[in-house]
Amino acid sequence: MGKAAARGWIVVAALSAALAIAIGAFAAHGIDVSTPAGLKAREWLHTGSQYEMIHALAILAVAALAHGERLGGRTALAAQWLFLIGSVFFPGALYALAFGGPKWFGAVAPIGGTAFILGWICLAAAALLRKAARP
Repeated sequence: MGKAAARGWIVVAALSAALAIAIGAFAAHGIDVSTPAGLKAREWLHTGSQYEMIHALAILAVAALAHGERLGGRTALAAQWLFLIGSVFFPGALYALAFGGPKWFGAVAPIGGTAFILGWICLAAAALLRKAARP
């Protein structure tokens, strides 16, 4: 991975982490939890921000490892893209639901979850492929 590509992924990871913190803080301090709907919204925001933060850190780790040539190129890139896609669809769906979006957003979340799972599988494959390429 080139320096410019690594820098781009670091920016993506940092912005995703910043959003996760902002949403998590809003969930902790900005939601009226005196109603069942408020409690549910806070739960959705909390869960979404946790998953977004974990995968922001995963994107950052892949960028560092790929730049250091410790991971296979295309498969590592696929992992990053899948983590990003997952971060848009899974936490994004939960955020939308928490802010009163239509209930069909609940059906979008599994797309993000699947992307996360595939991203982790790609990350494992990237490590195995890189190890196989170097004795």
